Amino acid sequence: MYSQTMLTEKVPIRSIAKALMVIEYLASCQTEVPLSNISSKLKMSKSTVHGILSTLKQYGYIEQSSFTGNYKLGIRFFELGRIVASTWDVRAVSGPYIQKLLERTGETVHLVVLDKGEVLYIDKRESNQSLRIVSEIGSRLPAHCTGVGKVLLAYLPKLEMQRIITTKGLPQYTKNTITDPLKLEEELKAIRERGYAYDIEEIMENLSCIAAPIFDYSGKAIAAISISGPSTRFTAVRLEEIKPILIETAAEISTSLGYRR
Repeated sequence: MYSQTMLTEKVPIRSIAKALMVIEYLASCQTEVPLSNISSKLKMSKSTVHGILSTLKQYGYIEQSSFTGNYKLGIRFFELGRIVASTWDVRAVSGPYIQKLLERTGETVHLVVLDKGEVLYIDKRESNQSLRIVSEIGSRLPAHCTGVGKVLLAYLPKLEMQRIITTKGLPQYTKNTITDPLKLEEELKAIRERGYAYDIEEIMENLSCIAAPIFDYSGKAIAAISISGPSTRFTAVRLEEIKPILIETAAEISTSLGYRR
């Protein structure tokens, strides 16, 4: 990210490009760094690097140790990060993407979060096909028997996931509902490994879906999206057709929220 090639590209203001290289390098080090190391690594003169550091330090973006004289990123980056994070509303960011997903697949799309151990539906784009899904924004469903719920459980810390299962229980809704905690944990492990989840008539007869997680800038799965439809239409072939489109959309939303794999 801080390679010399950045300066060989057509950059309107080279001094800004150099300052960004210094910032990226310090961020990658995650510790205090002497000026000589920065100069050597980035192949810049010490005077140039010192000038950049002095300017950034003046505005609070760089801190210099009073003991070693080494440099590290300043508190201003933390303050700005909090401001940026607060403006990233997952529903607002996801809106255009899930609308595009509806248009590409022609199937109902849901956006959900995990709240108090349950799935909370925060957005929906509905299919105009004859067989549609009856669901409402603001409604809640159990996590253990929905595709979106299983995805979000799968990416929780193990103890938190187990606490939800213990607290909420695993009530049976259909013959396909997983009611054994050990079997559910095995299913969640498989979901983590492949990156998506299925719900084949686990909460309602003749209802199937496929779901994928949405990650924020910290790498936390903060939401999930799903494509749902009647099982008569959601055959194995149909699920395979829409799977890559769903995964691609979830990845695009995650990137827009600052997630970097």
